Amino acid sequence: MKARKAMALAMTAAMVGGLMTVPVMAEENAELLPGGGSNIIYCITPSTSNPFFNTEQVIAKEKAEELGYEVKCASHDDDAATQLELFEAAINDGAAAIICDNAGADASIEAVQKAYDAGIPTFLIDREINQSGLAVAQIVADNAQGAAAIAEVWVEAMNYEGKYAELLGLESDTNCQVRSDNYHSVIDEYEDLEMVAQQSANWDQTEAYEKTEAILQSNPEITGIICGNDTMACGAVQACLDAGRKDIKIIGLDGSDEANAYIKSGDMVGTALQQIALITEMAVEQADAYLKGTAPEEEKQLVPCVAITADNTDCLNAFVYTEPDAK
Repeated sequence: MKARKAMALAMTAAMVGGLMTVPVMAEENAELLPGGGSNIIYCITPSTSNPFFNTEQVIAKEKAEELGYEVKCASHDDDAATQLELFEAAINDGAAAIICDNAGADASIEAVQKAYDAGIPTFLIDREINQSGLAVAQIVADNAQGAAAIAEVWVEAMNYEGKYAELLGLESDTNCQVRSDNYHSVIDEYEDLEMVAQQSANWDQTEAYEKTEAILQSNPEITGIICGNDTMACGAVQACLDAGRKDIKIIGLDGSDEANAYIKSGDMVGTALQQIALITEMAVEQADAYLKGTAPEEEKQLVPCVAITADNTDCLNAFVYTEPDAK
């Protein structure tokens, strides 16, 4: 099984090194959305209290301004009605393009449709919507690959046995089920690993802390917790430390600096880095190219995750992974 873990780490690193998204010139007769007429790019995300989403806004602003655009950033706080209002504001502002980490795979279709009808191209990052042909691009981390890779690391840390709990994310978010399914695609191979509790903590650190406290009280025999993101994992770690349970093996998924610090201290087993800085930069570059007449080759684009463990924590900073030989 150590060979499987090593292979998972090597494959993710290799895919990072080989990642390339090639745009193609739009066909002569293809109709591109013209944009709203201004030089403004909107970046709409969930709450920036989560460092993952804050990184999206920071990178989008830096990259778009570098390319000569004015940037307006806003948060929908995972509320579809607020998101729709922000899209309407972007339309009224004559936005050139919208970069969005959306508020729900189904609930966000209306907002993207409105932008499309107004001739404003939308570039989705991190989360997909359940409809093709409205967004110019949907650029997301390969959550299936990332979840499976870090699950391989976790089952080895658990010595392939024991009882564990799972903290799910926001269940309206496609990523929630994809990550859970692919954790279990690995974990469920081992009959001596038994899940005794599964609860949603909605991607939230405080909620994860409270849910973990309750799980520890009702299931003191657990020796592991798998979490759908790093924010929840960090809440779970703190609850375990406060309860004197440093023995519990915890994983997350995102690649946040806070999680990385817990991995370094031995309080987390690992995480899977979603390369959100790269994903956001790709979206801005593709928006700029699109507005200049070049469409991306594919609407849906997957960016590989990287398994982060005690072996490579020094390669990660601010959601950016640097290969050891490049440092």
